[in-house]
Amino acid sequence: MSMKRWQMRRNCALSPKQLLWFYIALVCLSLLVAVGFLLAGIWVIPIFTALELSAVTIGFLIYCRHALDCETIEIDGKRLIVKKFISYQEAVYEFNTQWAKIEPPVDASKTFHISQSNLRVELGQFLRQEQQNALISSVRVHLG
Repeated sequence: MSMKRWQMRRNCALSPKQLLWFYIALVCLSLLVAVGFLLAGIWVIPIFTALELSAVTIGFLIYCRHALDCETIEIDGKRLIVKKFISYQEAVYEFNTQWAKIEPPVDASKTFHISQSNLRVELGQFLRQEQQNALISSVRVHLG
């Protein structure tokens, strides 16, 4: 039996590299404007530019921290492995395909669960409802 793999990623408009180039361009443009006003004798604009760039930097750092978040389900024979990579921290959970169960979303919940005995893992935060239903169906085929 070949290995099956499903990966769910956060939908990000910019890759980290694109974001870096955008950030560099924004900083250069803002500093250019601030220096222009400073040379014209208006000293208050560089202060607001520093505040603006500080806020933008914090926002971009938060964005980057979550840009690579993902969830992976792998089935290799009787092993079902769930990997969650959130905020640069990876957690790995292993299940037996004969005993693992998928619990579909309840009511208005955005996520589903894979469980076995006392181990229960939440998944699906990066999927739309129709994608989630398709994923659950395709994984269920490989369970006991």
